[in-house]
Amino acid sequence: MLNKTRGLSKAFQLPCTLAVIGASILSLSSTVANASGELNVYSARKEALIAPALDAYSKKYRVNVNLITGNADSLLNRLKAEGDASPADIFITVDAGRLHRAKEAGVLRAFETDTLDEAIPANLRDSEGYWYGMSQRARIIFYNPKKVAKSEFSTYEDLANPKWKGRLCTRSSSNIYNQSLVASMIAADGKEKTLEWIKGFINNLSRPPFGGDTDQLRAVAAGVCDVTLANTYYYGRLGQSEDAKDREIYNKVALFWPNQGENERGAHVNVSGIGITASASNVRNARRLVNFLSNEESQTWYAQVNNEFPVVEGIAPPESLQAFGTFKADALSLNVLGENNRLAIELMDIGGWK
Repeated sequence: MLNKTRGLSKAFQLPCTLAVIGASILSLSSTVANASGELNVYSARKEALIAPALDAYSKKYRVNVNLITGNADSLLNRLKAEGDASPADIFITVDAGRLHRAKEAGVLRAFETDTLDEAIPANLRDSEGYWYGMSQRARIIFYNPKKVAKSEFSTYEDLANPKWKGRLCTRSSSNIYNQSLVASMIAADGKEKTLEWIKGFINNLSRPPFGGDTDQLRAVAAGVCDVTLANTYYYGRLGQSEDAKDREIYNKVALFWPNQGENERGAHVNVSGIGITASASNVRNARRLVNFLSNEESQTWYAQVNNEFPVVEGIAPPESLQAFGTFKADALSLNVLGENNRLAIELMDIGGWK
């Protein structure tokens, strides 16, 4: 059975739009009356975005799963504070930059399986086996089509062009998603060019950095700015929302896949990911869960409920994301995002990105 804490006592029910996919995961006849062990999961993903998959694993393997959810940075700090005494077996969080921080903090252990290494592309997992991607998202350009023609866009680098003066908006430099984008640009363009890009990008803002990705999309729809950067799943959520105001924003905003030229690197991608903790006492069950989350049923459900792309090759993205079109993704190893994180923050500070 799945035990949820921090206000997660209500049984989760799949939205009707996920009924078909959810049924394929959750319609397992076995029970956990004679549980074969326990598994403790710390998750930065909200209950609705992970609990059904954990329920399915619990029923299939007769394992009691205890779920604790919370803020990504808070959970990592908790793991560090608990040290070897931490009850956590699994850590689920978002962004390769955070996964790298967890690895560097010594709260994860290395593990490898042939199943995972075959299923998940090398650039979407840690090179030493400390973490694996579970789903992908891209951080791309969103714009108001009433104010900007699609033909005006080309690359991330072009957003520093003075033609965008007073037309951009963004969230702060403290955000890991922006830090990881800059880290990828350091890898592609080098330190000096990236610093110049930051200065030009910030000089083109219509307002100081503010809010989250959804706030940026709202600002574009409202005409506060013409262009922003955001993760694709925020846009997908607006399109799938039951709130008519959210869907209105979705319909007022368009997306552009940057750096798609023949000799260009492709759009910046990142992951939500999973690792086994250094303190794990239920390693067998933990390894089994990671493998379980890479199977086709789990990947299909997880991608749809999170409005993200599967990490396992050959599995189609959710129908709602297929409407975004095909794109070339940057094949950069996501390890580099963590390795360049400190320099990215330094350059953003020097360049005036508040």
